[in-house]
Amino acid sequence: LVAFTEDIKTLGETLEKQQGEADVRHLNKMIAWSNMCGIVGILTMGFGLNPISIIGLSTWTFSRWTMIAHHTCHGGYDKCHPNKQRWNRFRFAVGSLWRRVNDWCDWMLPEAWNVEHNNRHHYCLSELEDPDLVENNLSDLRESDAPLFAKYMQVFGAMLSWKWFYYAPNTYKELKLAKLRREGKPIPQGVVPSDAVTIKILMSSGTPFYSFSEFLFSVLGPFFVIRFLLLPLPFLALGHYLGTGEEMYYNAIMNSFFAELLTNIHGFVAIVTNHAGDDMYRFRDGCRPFSGSFYVRQVLASVDFAYGSDLVDFLHGFLNYQIEHHLWPNLSMLSYQKAAPLVKDICAKHGVPYIQENVFWRVKKTVDIMVGNSSMKWFPEYYEKKYLETDALLASKKKTSFVEKS
Repeated sequence: LVAFTEDIKTLGETLEKQQGEADVRHLNKMIAWSNMCGIVGILTMGFGLNPISIIGLSTWTFSRWTMIAHHTCHGGYDKCHPNKQRWNRFRFAVGSLWRRVNDWCDWMLPEAWNVEHNNRHHYCLSELEDPDLVENNLSDLRESDAPLFAKYMQVFGAMLSWKWFYYAPNTYKELKLAKLRREGKPIPQGVVPSDAVTIKILMSSGTPFYSFSEFLFSVLGPFFVIRFLLLPLPFLALGHYLGTGEEMYYNAIMNSFFAELLTNIHGFVAIVTNHAGDDMYRFRDGCRPFSGSFYVRQVLASVDFAYGSDLVDFLHGFLNYQIEHHLWPNLSMLSYQKAAPLVKDICAKHGVPYIQENVFWRVKKTVDIMVGNSSMKWFPEYYEKKYLETDALLASKKKTSFVEKS
C-alpha cells in the first residue's frame, strides 16, 4: 500500500508540474470541436427532422458538460490557463445566470453539480455516502418483484431522461444538504441523506430541502427556455420569410427534443457506467483524501474504456480515463492521456487490478446491477480496516515530523 501510494503521488506531482501551454491548446481544440457540433446542429435544426442536427446538438451538449465544464470545474486548468477570470473552478459557470448561460448551461445547476460530483462523489466513492452509487440508488428496482422485461423498460426510460429526472433534482438536494452541514444545522427529521431525490418524488411526496416551484425556476428553467424556446426562435422568422409558416420552427423544436433524448443516452453510456458492475468494489467507511486507501479505492471502484486518440476520447467525453481522473481530479484532459499507460504499469507492478473494457460491455454490466441480475463486490472488511489504520499511522508520523521540523 505504501509503495503504491508513493508511486501514484509522484506521478501525479510530475504530471501537474508538466501542465502548461500544450494543455490549454488541447482544451481549445476540444472546445472548437464541441462548438462545431453545436453550430452544425443549430444551423440545420429547422430543416426537417434530420440526424445531422440531432447528433450535432446532442454531441454539443454532451461534450460541453463532460469535457469542458467537467475538467474546468475540477480545477484542471486553474494553474495553466492564462485567463483566470473564466477558466477557474471558482468562476466557471457559477455565481450568476450569465456565467451559467455563457459557460455551461444544462439541466443541472453548476453550483449543485460541483458539490454533488466534485465533493460528495469523488471523496466518498462507492461508499453509501456516494450520491452516484448505482446499486444503492436503484435498490427499489433491484428488489422489485416486477418481471425482468418491465425492469429493462424502466432502465431504458431512465436512459432517456436521467439528467433532468434524477440528476438535476438530486444534485440540487446535495447543494442544500451541504448548506445545512456548513451552517451546523440538523438534517430534517426522517430524511435519509443518501436517498435520491427525483422528479417523481418532487411531484408526489416532495422534499423538505426545496419546493418544486423553486426547482423549476432556479434549476430546470434556464436550460429549458434557452434550448427549447429561444434557440429555435430564429426559424420562426425565417420560416415566415421563406413562406413556410411555422414549419421550420416546429422542426427546430423536434430536433432539439430528439437531441435531448440522444444526449441522455450518450451521457448514460459514458457516465453511469464508470463505477458499476460485478467487478467493482463497495466500501463501508470513509477514508482520508489522497491517502493509500483513497488511491486504491479509486482504482478498484472505477473502470477505463478505450482511449488514446483525441477522436476516441472526444466521443467518450474524456470519461474513458475514469481511473486516472479519480486519482487526480484536478488535472487536464491532456494529462490523463499521458497518465493512463503509466498508471496501468504502476497497478501491474503492485498487483492492483486495473480494469479497462469496451464501454458497451460496461453498459451491460451496469444494467445488470440496476435490475438486480448481479451485485457489486464488497471490499474485504479486514483489508479495509487494515488500510485505514495504515493511513492513520502514516498521517500521525507525518504530523509528528512536521512538528519536530517546526
